[in-house]
Amino acid sequence: MSGVEELWERLVRAALRRERTGDDAYGRPAGGIAGNVPSALAKNRDIDEILRVADEIQDDDPTVSRILCEHAYSLSQNLDPNSEGRGVLQFKTGLMSVIKQKLAKREVGTIDRSQDIARLQEFYKSYRKKNNVDKLREDEMQLRESGAFSRNLGELERKTVKRKRVFATLKVLGTVLEQLTEEIPDELKRVMESDSASTEDLIAYNIIPIDAASSTNAIIFFPEVQAAVSALNYFNGLPELPRAYFISPTRNANMLDFLQYTFGFQKDNVANQREHIVHLLANEQSRLGVPDKTEPKLDEAALQKVFHKSLENYINWCNYLCITPVWSSLEAVGKEKKLLYVSLYLLIWGEASNVRFLPECLCYIFHHMAREMDEILRQQIAQTANSCTSENGVSFLDHVIFPLYDIISAEATNNDNGKAPHSSWRNYDDFNEYFWSLHCFELSWPWRISSSFFQKPHPRSKNMLSGRSQRQGKTSFVEHRTFFHLYHSFHRLWIFLFMMFQGLAIIAFNDGKFNAKTLREVLSLGPTFVVMKFFESVLDIFMMYGAYTTTRRSALSRIFLRFLWFTLASVFVTFLYVKALQEESKSDSNSVIFRFYVIVVGIYAGVQFFISFLMRIPACHLLTNQCDRWPLIRFVKWLRQERHYVGRGMYERSLDFIKYMLFWLVVLSAKFSFAYFLQIKPLVKPTRDIIKEKNLVYSWHDFVSKNNHNALTIVSVWSPVVFIYLLDIYVFYTLVSAVWGFLLGARARLGEIRSLEALQKLFEQFPGAFMDTLHVALPNRSAQLSSVQVVEKNKVDAARFSPFWNEIIRNLREEDYITNFELELLLMPRNSGDIPLVQWPLFLLASKIFLARDIVVESNKDTQDELWDRISRDDYMMYAVQECYYAIKLILTEVLDDAGRMWVERVYDDINASITKRSIHVDFRLNKLAVVISRITALMGILKETETPELEKGAVRAVQDLYDVVRYDVLSMNMRDNYDTWSLLTKARDEGHLFQKLKWPNADLRMQVKRLYSLLTIKDSASSVPRNLEARRRLEFFANSLFMKMPRAKAVRQMLSFSVFTPYYSEIVLYSMAELQKKNEDGISILFYLQKIFPDEWKNFLARIGRDENATDTDLFDSPSDILELRFWASYRGQTLARTVRGMMYYRKALMLQTYLERTTAGVDLEAGLGFDEVSDTRGFDLSPEARAQADLKFTYVVTCQIYGKQKEEQKPEAVDIALLMQRNEALRVAFIDVVETLRDGKVNTEYYSKLVKADINGKDKEIYSVKLPGNPKLGEGKPENQNHAIIFTRGNAVQTIDMNQDNYFEEALKMRNLLEEFHSDHGLRAPTILGVREHVFTGSVSSLASFMSNQETSFVTLGQRVLANPLKVRMHYGHPDVFDRVFHITRGGISKASRVINISEDIYSGFNSTLRQGNITHHEYIQVGKGRDVGLNQIALFEGKVSSGNGEQVLSRDIYRLGQLFDFFRMMSFYFTTVGYYFCTMLTVLTVYAFLYGKTYLALSGVGETIEERAKITKNTALSAALNTQFLFQIGIFTAVPMVLGFILEQGFLRYQATGRGFVVRHIKFSENYRLYSRSHFVKGLEVVLLLIVYLAYGYNDGGALAYILLSVSSWFMALSWLFAPYLFNPSGFEWQKVVVDFRDWTNWLLYRGGIGVKGEESWEAWWEEELAHIRSFGSRIAETILSLRFFIFQYGIVYKLDVKGTDTSLTVYGFSWVVLAVLIILFKVFTFSQKISVNFQLLLRFVQGLSLLFALAGLVVAVILTDLSVPDIFACILAFIPTGWGILSIAAAWKPVMKRLGLWKFIRSIARLYDAGMGMLIFVPIAFFSWFPFVSTFQTRLMFNQAFSRGLEISLILAGNNPNTGI
Repeated sequence: MSGVEELWERLVRAALRRERTGDDAYGRPAGGIAGNVPSALAKNRDIDEILRVADEIQDDDPTVSRILCEHAYSLSQNLDPNSEGRGVLQFKTGLMSVIKQKLAKREVGTIDRSQDIARLQEFYKSYRKKNNVDKLREDEMQLRESGAFSRNLGELERKTVKRKRVFATLKVLGTVLEQLTEEIPDELKRVMESDSASTEDLIAYNIIPIDAASSTNAIIFFPEVQAAVSALNYFNGLPELPRAYFISPTRNANMLDFLQYTFGFQKDNVANQREHIVHLLANEQSRLGVPDKTEPKLDEAALQKVFHKSLENYINWCNYLCITPVWSSLEAVGKEKKLLYVSLYLLIWGEASNVRFLPECLCYIFHHMAREMDEILRQQIAQTANSCTSENGVSFLDHVIFPLYDIISAEATNNDNGKAPHSSWRNYDDFNEYFWSLHCFELSWPWRISSSFFQKPHPRSKNMLSGRSQRQGKTSFVEHRTFFHLYHSFHRLWIFLFMMFQGLAIIAFNDGKFNAKTLREVLSLGPTFVVMKFFESVLDIFMMYGAYTTTRRSALSRIFLRFLWFTLASVFVTFLYVKALQEESKSDSNSVIFRFYVIVVGIYAGVQFFISFLMRIPACHLLTNQCDRWPLIRFVKWLRQERHYVGRGMYERSLDFIKYMLFWLVVLSAKFSFAYFLQIKPLVKPTRDIIKEKNLVYSWHDFVSKNNHNALTIVSVWSPVVFIYLLDIYVFYTLVSAVWGFLLGARARLGEIRSLEALQKLFEQFPGAFMDTLHVALPNRSAQLSSVQVVEKNKVDAARFSPFWNEIIRNLREEDYITNFELELLLMPRNSGDIPLVQWPLFLLASKIFLARDIVVESNKDTQDELWDRISRDDYMMYAVQECYYAIKLILTEVLDDAGRMWVERVYDDINASITKRSIHVDFRLNKLAVVISRITALMGILKETETPELEKGAVRAVQDLYDVVRYDVLSMNMRDNYDTWSLLTKARDEGHLFQKLKWPNADLRMQVKRLYSLLTIKDSASSVPRNLEARRRLEFFANSLFMKMPRAKAVRQMLSFSVFTPYYSEIVLYSMAELQKKNEDGISILFYLQKIFPDEWKNFLARIGRDENATDTDLFDSPSDILELRFWASYRGQTLARTVRGMMYYRKALMLQTYLERTTAGVDLEAGLGFDEVSDTRGFDLSPEARAQADLKFTYVVTCQIYGKQKEEQKPEAVDIALLMQRNEALRVAFIDVVETLRDGKVNTEYYSKLVKADINGKDKEIYSVKLPGNPKLGEGKPENQNHAIIFTRGNAVQTIDMNQDNYFEEALKMRNLLEEFHSDHGLRAPTILGVREHVFTGSVSSLASFMSNQETSFVTLGQRVLANPLKVRMHYGHPDVFDRVFHITRGGISKASRVINISEDIYSGFNSTLRQGNITHHEYIQVGKGRDVGLNQIALFEGKVSSGNGEQVLSRDIYRLGQLFDFFRMMSFYFTTVGYYFCTMLTVLTVYAFLYGKTYLALSGVGETIEERAKITKNTALSAALNTQFLFQIGIFTAVPMVLGFILEQGFLRYQATGRGFVVRHIKFSENYRLYSRSHFVKGLEVVLLLIVYLAYGYNDGGALAYILLSVSSWFMALSWLFAPYLFNPSGFEWQKVVVDFRDWTNWLLYRGGIGVKGEESWEAWWEEELAHIRSFGSRIAETILSLRFFIFQYGIVYKLDVKGTDTSLTVYGFSWVVLAVLIILFKVFTFSQKISVNFQLLLRFVQGLSLLFALAGLVVAVILTDLSVPDIFACILAFIPTGWGILSIAAAWKPVMKRLGLWKFIRSIARLYDAGMGMLIFVPIAFFSWFPFVSTFQTRLMFNQAFSRGLEISLILAGNNPNTGI
């Protein structure tokens, strides 16, 4: 046997061995050959099941196992005889090896295969007998009939699982038997048929078992589900299907069968949409009411709601195009017909694949297919539709979807992986917008493939030869890559800002006087406005280039009409204004033209204002919309505002408009006040003085500023002011929004409970608040009640609240946030007993009895009222005393005999009488109270244990001791009043038979005993319980949210249904032990790190799995289950899929608990006759079939693991872990794209399927649906394409988008049904379509940087989004856990956009799309979801870079353009400054620094600054002096942190931080890695700023000396140094000497290593440099880079004229000579870097020339210093001048790389670039190395980075020390 076969057999044996156990060494579900059937064979689902059964019965009967394997082999051989499919040959080889192995185990002898069938039949019988099948079925039925909420749910679950496994095996055996022979004995055949009836619930289904009746899934018995299923049944109006059409015998024919036959929809698509429709209808019906059980029927209203929601977009599309829908009158459409239309639309949508991104295209398809269907219905003959039929058969996918997919794919392929210009190919939006005009009907039906719409572009390589005519143009918008988009989209903002600046400047230059002259100048705003509008119209023409031939003619007409109008208007208005000015200058003027000009401008402005104001009123909008069919109204609206299918009706109700208008009036008032009084006005006088200055002496050769009134000086002074003017509006917006958001949060009661003290103080209000918000409404709760009824009501509220609170606490324990002792303290009693008060958790009452006892003992002289007053000051002390009082009576009464009960009643009657008489301090010796407590404690300590004879005797003695103490030590009252009772008791005691018979406490009473014992024994205060900060934070937020405003919860049955949707690619699912134990370069493993970061949680984990708290991780390796638990424990503290899945599955758990406690299933009326026990008992709630079914009907979780199929084939650990998650979470569904290779005409053909799987009872994947796709679905961006393929498997009214780095909490899941009710709450003019959800950023506990970023992110997702939603009404979707109106979005293009590159920030486009389509996005903060973020500086930088680059693409998009155009002015400003404007203002902040410093550099180098300063001194012009010495201390960044600070104060108070993050090991980043990441983005610009500051320091004139320079430049120095050294300051161990040495060696190796083919940028400087230049590809980018690089030449030009050697000469000769010197230096550099390879035979000569050159250079320099005026400072000045010049030359040369290569200069350029990078690196590295010499610097850096960790007492120094073996844990 070959080596390959031996290895394969070993692999197979190991796989089979694992398969028998089901787990590998670490408890993971193992996969064997049965789990690895290749995708090419996956169409036959029997193979995998057959092999699974073969593995299962291997030990029982190897022969039958061999028979099954041989049958599986024959099936695979029939499917692919030549083994051409991918992986088929390996699979067959492995399977044959298994068969040989089975044969080898047999005894010697030949195999008689003729007996195989008989053997199989006998085994079938024996297997039934062995598993006692009939008894198994009977037992399960008996348990099931015992009731939905019985106490045997766990046993029922086990019986059901066992029965399913047995019958699944029998099903496979029966199937194989039927395939092998038709001659089966009649008796056996009857048995098999009977068994087959019991396997119907094994048929794969998702949620609702429609195709097979299930006895185990209660969902199918819900009346609303039955009504929905029956509504789909075949009705009389449908033609009869052919008899050959197969319908499963387990169900009736329905209308979807008719649609499948007619249009050729895929079987699984039909099955999927059948369940989808039933799910929608059933949930809609449940909100209206449960139908009659006997004959459930669907309400017309439920169907109407689903119909309208599903087809609303189609109806709107028809109205927009002015065409009649497929129905002439909606009122005439019957119930069945409506359902048929809905079914048809959803079947189209379900199979549309990538075409789902084209919602109006789907409307077009539906329109024509519905007409075809109506025609077939009219003819009453079942036939296939012409549009889907060909000689190859009927197929909707092939004939309708594939042509569309084919052209979309061709265009996507032509985008050169996103590198091609957006204007050169059609994206999804272009295809969809084609269907926004009646021209789309030119495509005809069936498709007219010859149409230009289907014209494929030629490949780009051919386009250059074939010309532009070979591709179809864009549709209605062209995404040209230009900054002009910013003006084009938001021109109103720029016009407004420019005109306001002009107006303020005019007023300022008129000294604030508003006279006739000022008015004339202010009216110059008229020409400004029309000229800027003219510029906008020019941009309209330019931006549409590329779409002229394909866009609508009306759109082109509008563009050119507007261009013509504004051309004429700008000429006319400007001409009028100029003539008016000329007329005004004449002495005999009568101002006719001026008056005419004023009238024209006034009329135009008045009309514009009137229309703008009128359109703010919703009624006017509605009126104009109704008048759209009037040509004049249409023309006016069309000319004023571009009209598309989307973006219509972009207005809000008047109240909302007033709110955000007032917001912006405040912002603008502050902004323009600041601009006028602090920016513009102070520069008026200096500007006039500078203009008047004449004969200024320039220190250089000036050929720019002569005779132009010192224009450059004016620009230097004004440019920073202009930049600040443009960006400070964002600063004022930030400040106002922060204050507004703070007030909104305070009004919403956020942060009211932010400490344990507040939590405990308000705890008694929690049950009432819970009942008012999270519980379904109960009758008569708000009625007026007596004091006794109030107590009873509070007790009822507490009884209903306690199960939920206790489940929250138990989940905290399961998550290891609290200890077992804290669990006991935090749990709340059921409050179901006879104690007449609310029993609170022990953490509120702990130690209170001891405090009360001390008060009583110390208060000998106090009266009863004074004593009670002191106790009552602490409510919980009072509650503890009262509870003990009643509990003691209850317990003693229950356990004592008749005489004992008489004694208890007598004592309590005496106490009550004394209390009534206020004489308890007289009648009882209260100083003996401690003795009484000790005796009661002793008794309770005995009674809480399990009964034994010894304990019973001890209990009797304890009761007798208690009696003696009470009788003789405590009682001091006169007993004569009850003489008979006491004498009887005394006699019984003396005779020794008192208390001899005790009734031991039952389970419920023992709980009271244990609680009383705890109350009497816990001496320590529990005020710090829980101690874990994360547990505190969660409980505080949950408690706080109970008092916040939220919609009232509906019963689970009546709530909206929803899905959770998580895209996953290849991230970590579950940490393996290898990953947890792998050490980094410091010797630290993830597991070690976690144990140190979360020491309390680690100990809690060990306690939970039954280990000692001092156990090490190696101690756990002896138990696979413990190892698996350890892997989950670690994964739950990282950003893993396991954590996300656990969090999201809390929704199901919460719904099960809510259903169980509400008893809404099985027809039980809500709260009907339920006692306390039933209300608060939650035992087995998660096993209740009805609770689980109701939860499944309301909640679905789909994780779309795009490459899961590939991961399974490659046996990746991620696939195993995903399978494990499915096993542990029965409701989890995994969708993935399966790539299947099939044979077609002898060739391997690749097919793509969208599949949905779940875990079956054997832990294997069970395929539910498999929908074939037209091709590879990834045509655009990966994540949205991944979401799109799987969205067909989601269910419900809503869908929550969850990223893979998110988490959820059980207590938050309880509020989900409240949140869903927001869809029906009043949030403005329109119902919400996206509900924004608050996030808690859980990363940031250790690193200070991570902490800051976490808080910054939190401020955005809370305070920031709070203001965006209200009042600004511009909140979008930001990729966070928002909840979408699912049906709204799936019928309008989905929950994201996917076009390549332009939609790289795919999530936010769903917000844009929703808003444009008249949606409404809200934000809600009473519910939160966890969110993880990157915590290292590099990761943060990369993330910010990704977001900002995505924002750059957004600027180009049509969505931004349309929103900017169609929003009203104030809402447009809100939108701008919270999207693209934020990044533009950030860029302006940096440009402001540059403008300021380059202006100062110009004044310094030109000498103008010094000259003007001196003249200002002489003339005592302080204003001019102040203007030239402006201190640039206005730091924009400081103000952007205000929202974070205010949000911090609101929710956490002052000076308080709670670290709750989940950051993992912080790695030391090497110097070279940081240099690569930040070199061009930060280091180069930082050094440029440093250079500017040094030049200003050296040559600037500053009368104030060093102090003035420091004040002037300190902020710029701080910024520059931050850019240069922040990556190293926030680098762990960045100043540790050993690491610095290693970093330097690594950096030099990287710098000197030559690149080559296949060498990456992280390996070689040359490869990295080439990558950095890759973005400079087009001619335009080369020109832009060249222009920007010219700024570096100003240094040399200015400095050479400052040299001593030049004397007084300012001619150009000086500058020219400096270039000669630079050329000599370049030649010298070339000599010293001459290639050694070329001159290998001339080494001696080369070295001689180099040495001689060096000597001559040094000698020349010395001679120049001695014989000329050249000074040593001049030499350093030259270096300062030549360095930036060299960089400028280098930058220009790199931009023109092709030219340099042709000239043969590229290698030389590269050598210079390497020298510059080496120099820059050394400038940064030397300070780091210097500070690394001092150990305290490293210590200081560690404390600076990890101050949050030190505040928690963490051993960071130990963690970062390295060389730490993990054994020391």
